[in-house]
Amino acid sequence: MKDQDLLSIATKFRIDGSVESIRPLGEGFINDTYIVRTNGDAPDYILQRKNRDIFPDIDGMMGNIAAVTGHIRRKVLAAGGDPMREVMTVVPTADGALYHTDADGQNWAMTVFIADTVAYTRADSLELAYMGGLGIGKFQAQLADFTMPLAETIKGFHNIRHRFAQWDATVAEDRAGRVKDLAQEIAWVDSRRSEMLDYWSMVENGTIPTRVTHNDTKISNILFDREGRVLCVIDLDTVMAAPVHNDFGDAIRTYANTGDEDDRDLSCVGLSMPMFKAYTDGYLSQQAATLTKSEIDYLAFSARYITFEQVLRFLMDYIDGDTYYKIKYPDHNLVRTHAQYKLLQSIEANYARMKETVDKIYAKYR
Repeated sequence: MKDQDLLSIATKFRIDGSVESIRPLGEGFINDTYIVRTNGDAPDYILQRKNRDIFPDIDGMMGNIAAVTGHIRRKVLAAGGDPMREVMTVVPTADGALYHTDADGQNWAMTVFIADTVAYTRADSLELAYMGGLGIGKFQAQLADFTMPLAETIKGFHNIRHRFAQWDATVAEDRAGRVKDLAQEIAWVDSRRSEMLDYWSMVENGTIPTRVTHNDTKISNILFDREGRVLCVIDLDTVMAAPVHNDFGDAIRTYANTGDEDDRDLSCVGLSMPMFKAYTDGYLSQQAATLTKSEIDYLAFSARYITFEQVLRFLMDYIDGDTYYKIKYPDHNLVRTHAQYKLLQSIEANYARMKETVDKIYAKYR
């Protein structure tokens, strides 16, 4: 995008100081992100074009972000913290809106850039796994008493009943003609249908409550200060009301996998119990006082649930002709399916130990 166009968009927001430069930031897989540098002592800013294909409900998404950050800001202030560093700050437009829509119908939002921070792309140590768990646990704990309704910005997200409906339709249609070669893989999914739906029924009937969850718990979405302390969680586009298990299970799926999500060498793939323990310890250090018995009882199961869902989704996309996930080679989604299934098997094999670990750590913090 032209610098002049970006400057025009940036000046639609209530920024301090004059803009010196606007440069791309990060890889931009979903949104296009830019850092806006200003002169003097004025803060810098993050300008982001929101992907309207992924987030069509821009009003709902930005309303969620404003409500959640406002709630956390009040908690930070009450605790004597720094609200400019310990929570994202949404910058309104000149007319007070939460986002700007340009002449092409693209939606833009701005936040204050939090300077002098450290971010990581991968949790590659027990210490980082612990701090990642602490970061997400702290985020959820700060919002434990949040009562405002939140928009469902991604319909059916982690709703396995919704996923099975998609699955059944995809297998029946067999758009790419691949079902005939996938009897084993399809059986992996169908054999676990009952236990996954049994869990989701408890969410539907309220046995397992819904709370404010982040829904994208990779460690790069946690900012640290120079001393290694958690500052805040960022990238709140996917914040919604959901079981806390969404965040916990997906974190374990990524943090505690000894291999890659698309590892061709399945001997590399498995669950690291030390990483599971470290993340759980950090998470429950913040959340033990908040969670109900049903949430604790199914914390370990959430790793099975989310990993299973990813097996289903990768395989479903392969059957559908690779229409959703970006692929680097023809059978990439099938390779992903096999790697995630190997991880799921390892989680299932370690499940009793995982539950015992959760119970011991929970007891420590109660």
